[in-house]
Amino acid sequence: MHIGSGDPTTSATSLTGPGLFTLLLGAALAPIDLFIVNVALPTIQADVRASPATLEWVVAGYGIGFALLLVIGGRLGDAFGRRRLFTVGLAAFTVTSLACGLAPNALVLVLARAAQGAAAALLVPQVLSIIQATTHGERRARTLGYYGATGGLSMVIGQLLGGVLVSADVAGLGWRPIFLVNVPIGLVAMVLAQRTLPETRASDPIGVDLLGTGLFGVSLLTLLVPLMEGQGLGWPVWCWVLLSASPFVFALFVAVELRVERRGRVPLLPPSVLRVPTMRRGLVIALPFFAGFGGFMFVYALVLQNGLHLGPLRSGLALTPLAVAFLAATLVTSRLVHRYGRRVLVAGALLLVVSLVILAGTALVGWPGLGVLELMPGTVLFGVGQGLIAPTLFRLVLSQVPAGSAGVGSGMLTTTQQTALALGVALLGSLFVGLSAPDALGFQHALLVVSGVQALVAAALAVLVLGLPDPRG
Repeated sequence: MHIGSGDPTTSATSLTGPGLFTLLLGAALAPIDLFIVNVALPTIQADVRASPATLEWVVAGYGIGFALLLVIGGRLGDAFGRRRLFTVGLAAFTVTSLACGLAPNALVLVLARAAQGAAAALLVPQVLSIIQATTHGERRARTLGYYGATGGLSMVIGQLLGGVLVSADVAGLGWRPIFLVNVPIGLVAMVLAQRTLPETRASDPIGVDLLGTGLFGVSLLTLLVPLMEGQGLGWPVWCWVLLSASPFVFALFVAVELRVERRGRVPLLPPSVLRVPTMRRGLVIALPFFAGFGGFMFVYALVLQNGLHLGPLRSGLALTPLAVAFLAATLVTSRLVHRYGRRVLVAGALLLVVSLVILAGTALVGWPGLGVLELMPGTVLFGVGQGLIAPTLFRLVLSQVPAGSAGVGSGMLTTTQQTALALGVALLGSLFVGLSAPDALGFQHALLVVSGVQALVAAALAVLVLGLPDPRG
């Protein structure tokens, strides 16, 4: 999903094997750090005395930084050179990873995580842009397949590596190596980028919508800050003020985007793209789908360690079957869609419902003696459901977007994805934290409630996807 301009590219060099390795290495860093932190959350909480709301910010802050600068990162690469921005993004990701690993307190960690997400937003868009600019035909299709598989592998690596590093307690550093490990990898990747990647840029790059980006960020914060902080603070007046202001700020953002587009420029998230039926309907589905995934991963990280006391390594192992199932499903989804069409989405949503019911039933019957094997049936089905839906949804949403708008269309979809992940942590995470308190329902019954809510949302998705066109044409 190219998220730059979509304009013709100046390029005279093909992508080599070492260059592809470098790109995939950079592409893996961002999703690994999205997942690697999950198994470290309880250890972080104990070490820096973080509140549950702060843990939500550790996860969501990364997504917010990623969402805000993702489109801008693509456009900067188009304008100033994609290899240059890839290297800049790597350097920033390395520095911010170091800041995360050395953070002396929770506040610094949250700020460093947001900056790390912003660095990832400079890095990731260049990967697809360089692939599009330096490959053609069958080689491009094969290379994009490698890129897609990298995302699934990153989820597996993130879960396992996080568990291993935290459990090993390297040099007594506890959770910090999950971030510090990025430093040597980033330095190596920067050297490789300069030696193996060709420089490309768009012949007619799009400008950056700074005002739209700022308003989008403010609209997100006016919504997410009270959702994540309100419960722990007893819902003070300022939380309600921010929540009330959120729709008005978002309306102002939309008005500014419309004005920018009327003046012939390309805004951060072009409203005209929403006139494409698949884009409009697809974003309605993408928002709850990705929010559910973000919330699920956060909630289960707390359940496995704080509720079931499995520890970092066993928690990572408990979520690894989900990641492997997701990867396996994504590898066969294209063939399934070719044969069964839209029914693959319906099947994926129904599998999510079944998986959540199984996980809730497992918790109801087996609590607190649950381990990796007992949780595996539910987590595997959840991973398969996610793997059937995610790539198919991207394909369908972008299927009717004109070629000239492919970059801005994919940018809007990917920004929605990252925003939804953060929103899911805020909504489902806050609900779970409130219900799991000792003076409330406790971990077991809080998990049952949250799983029920997610199952209802997944059931609604099974109905909503029927409004999308059949991908077979």
